[in-house]
Amino acid sequence: MDMVYASLNRRTGVLGEPTNEVSEVLGVLWAHTTPEDGLEHASGRSEWDRVDLLICLLTLDPTAPGYLSVTHRAGALLRRCHAASPLMRHRYLPPEAPTEPTR
Repeated sequence: MDMVYASLNRRTGVLGEPTNEVSEVLGVLWAHTTPEDGLEHASGRSEWDRVDLLICLLTLDPTAPGYLSVTHRAGALLRRCHAASPLMRHRYLPPEAPTEPTR
């Protein structure tokens, strides 16, 4: 299992919902995951300016055709969630694409 730490930065002027914000983000994450993402577990915590996530993904064979790093898979999942969810678009800035090579 590979783990990725990621943050979703809150838009200016949008306050966090301390009682249910993390569960809403995790719900969106699970709703938009695909088998290719390899999502196994996710947890998070709300901070005053962001939501921090710990995303656990299946470890993939780096020699397999079409291999993408765990950073790219987690980033793609977060960008897909942001694009698909009005709640995510309203509350958080778009996640940045990873800059590392795919291998």
